[in-house]
Amino acid sequence: MCGAGAPPANPAGISYWAHHAGIGAIIHFPRARAPRHTSVLQAGSFAFILSFMELRGCGTALITPFHQDGSIDEPALRNLVAWQVESGIGFLVPCGSTGETPTLSHDEWLKVIDVTIEVAAGRVPIVAGATSNSTNDAVAKAKEVAARPGVNGILTASPYYNKPTQEGQYRHFRAIAEAVDKSIILYNVPGRTGANIEPATLVRLAEIPNIAGVKEASGNMTQIAEVLNSVPERFLVFSGDDALTLPVIALGGVGIVSVASNEIPREMSEMTNAALSNDWTAARSIHRKYLTLMEANFMESNPMPVKAVLAMMGKIEEIYRLPLLPMRRDTRSRLQKIATEAGLVARTAPTPAAAVNFYIYENWLAGPHKIVLHRSSCGQCNHGKGRPAGHDANHARWHGPYATLTETRDASHSMTGVLIRSECKCI
Repeated sequence: MCGAGAPPANPAGISYWAHHAGIGAIIHFPRARAPRHTSVLQAGSFAFILSFMELRGCGTALITPFHQDGSIDEPALRNLVAWQVESGIGFLVPCGSTGETPTLSHDEWLKVIDVTIEVAAGRVPIVAGATSNSTNDAVAKAKEVAARPGVNGILTASPYYNKPTQEGQYRHFRAIAEAVDKSIILYNVPGRTGANIEPATLVRLAEIPNIAGVKEASGNMTQIAEVLNSVPERFLVFSGDDALTLPVIALGGVGIVSVASNEIPREMSEMTNAALSNDWTAARSIHRKYLTLMEANFMESNPMPVKAVLAMMGKIEEIYRLPLLPMRRDTRSRLQKIATEAGLVARTAPTPAAAVNFYIYENWLAGPHKIVLHRSSCGQCNHGKGRPAGHDANHARWHGPYATLTETRDASHSMTGVLIRSECKCI
């Protein structure tokens, strides 16, 4: 920013100058070719200038941690955001699909965004998620979040379920953009929404000054290449798939909105920045080390695997809101092996025979209370931390540890209100 008057010379690139309420602002476009449109939007009584070119690198699509009772775990969220920033992440994206946003109430949605803003404290840009398949609702949400100090941009996905045409999507996004004075990042994820934003539609949307870019999660590299060949150079294209970060950057993309950076923020940032700096040897080295983890994060529906790994790392409790459930035992075991090989989870030494103790697992998911006795070393028990697929923390609990099998059996028989008692084959 600088005072009113002629802008300073800028020989390294192309600058655009705007004046509003006595304040001058410059946008610098570092590449040689000017964008198709300047970034000044006039709309009635206001004017603003889009300055979003610095948004690049790796941004984390944040998970939302929950307590055992299903409420938001604010201390865990604060710690996660702080760790992200301290690890060198480029920007943060609260309340996307990775944040289980469809299960959040309106107040919870705003709370997650506010906590992220507060902890980040201006150190990294905040691109807040605001999506709806009702255009009126999407506009209202965008207005509400745009009014919050500390929000630098808005991520909004295609309307889901109602499968609009290309023209319908264009008008939906245009209505959102025209309603706010913040930069908009579109989110193309047809696997979740059932609606693909085609390259020709993105070209039209790129003409709207405050539509600054797209998170491209179609997984279609031919389409992504066509997008990058067609949109103005000011238009930012982010990969929406961790495993495709490097090819998207090689084609002209500016970074990744990442799931894996929840687990490995420093490494994902270093990989992305290396690619953007044309250090492909370093970028490929990191990519090869963590590719299996990137793919494992989608063994089951996102964010189930990434939250499972964060729980293994001790960052959060592994709690989801329905309709999401804990991972199946077999895939969780494979995921833990991958996380361990990646160095995220410590290898545990075999438990000495003398240290083995016993637990009682009680659940009442189907109504009547049932209990099962386990050894602590049993894979289902995992020292009182395991939970079978389909069971949730609101309908199950562990009792123990007990030192001997006799003590465990006595404790089980003293429990009241239990309809079925049984013992695991590990006994």
